[in-house]
Amino acid sequence: MRKWLPLAAACLGSFMFLVDTTVVTVALPGMARDLPASLESLQWVANVYTLVLAVLMLTAGSIADIYGHRDTYVGGLIAFGAASLLCGLAPDAATLIAARALQGIGGAALAVTTFALVAGSYDGKDRGTAMGVFFAVTGLAAAVGPMLGGVLTAGFGWRAIFFVNLPIVAFTVVLALRSLTNVRRGQSGARLGKDGARLDPFGMITFAVAAGALTYALTAGERGWYFVAAAGLVAFVAVERRRGGGGGPLLDLRLFARPAFSTVMLCAMAGSVSFACLVYTSIHLQSGEGLGPVRAGLAMTPLALASFLTSTVAGRFLHGASPRFTVGIGLLAGGLGCALQAWSLTPGLVVTGIGVGIAGPSMGAAVMASAPKERGGMAAGAMTTFRQLGQTLGVAVLGVVYQSESGLDGVYLTAGAIGLVTGGLAVAVIRRAPAPGVA
Repeated sequence: MRKWLPLAAACLGSFMFLVDTTVVTVALPGMARDLPASLESLQWVANVYTLVLAVLMLTAGSIADIYGHRDTYVGGLIAFGAASLLCGLAPDAATLIAARALQGIGGAALAVTTFALVAGSYDGKDRGTAMGVFFAVTGLAAAVGPMLGGVLTAGFGWRAIFFVNLPIVAFTVVLALRSLTNVRRGQSGARLGKDGARLDPFGMITFAVAAGALTYALTAGERGWYFVAAAGLVAFVAVERRRGGGGGPLLDLRLFARPAFSTVMLCAMAGSVSFACLVYTSIHLQSGEGLGPVRAGLAMTPLALASFLTSTVAGRFLHGASPRFTVGIGLLAGGLGCALQAWSLTPGLVVTGIGVGIAGPSMGAAVMASAPKERGGMAAGAMTTFRQLGQTLGVAVLGVVYQSESGLDGVYLTAGAIGLVTGGLAVAVIRRAPAPGVA
């Protein structure tokens, strides 16, 4: 039992961080009444969190590699808890939005370290089991966020969705310090941080410009920011190429020369685009069917249960299977499930949940196996960043489809097509990942 404490410590932080990406949506009307502010301005309570996550995930991965995954995780927990307290005490909308930005800083640290901590704490079949449970918990968190937000808001007011984080943070910090080992590794296994490793400030700045501008353009619909994003991306690539593998880059571009790594990054992004259709399922259940957030959350339960059970089983029994098979099958099943929702919601949610349950642990294991161990935080940060950007892109692209004549059915069919094509790409391109450290 004691050996699973590191998994519990990582899952608690991941669950809390993911719930907070969706929990505020149902609380916005209450915030608007209590803080005298418009719903439009309060949308930034949700958007600024997503924006900060996209900007800082890669940086958080680099910091974790240098100063240690556990210490970065604990620091993220403390920052997240302090920001949650500020959110709950916020006297006005501006303070709340600023506190949510600080919460996003802590969330970025949680997002990249939890994944790497689970992968680094176990070996063999235990790792497969741990990864399966971890991704099952993340899938469950995404599904129950709106429902939990509805329950807390209805029973205790909107401030409760932030105050509830405080005891979770306190318990998780203690558990993490007692059960997790802080690992710092250099490019050849040497310890970093105090031993001379350097951060990449120019890489951080240029990536922040690129990711932030792209996320803002997608969420706010400001087309001019796409040019800023493109310029930031060009500058980022130039900076990272100049630093090279030996200068402590924010993202070692040589990783993309590995077909397994680059394909999994593409699959993570495209898969997130496809699974973003679930956002519109929730919207339709509440606005189209007239369900409240709690009942809408219950209607999504088949997805959460299927994902949870499949992830738990797949993590253990698919250990050692080729990522070509597991990632491909997961994305194909997810795409099929998305398309099936156009005809029958519940069976479609079940099949989508099965696909998510297979693809999540498989992509996680594949990307960690395709990168050197000392680049674990970097690899985790890269995949989490690609998934976050894919989610944002998916909401924007599928939103255009949702507003068109094809409506919700068009969203499901488009998402299904993306998932099926991405799954086919995974089957065609991904091979068994090389051993860590193999160029």
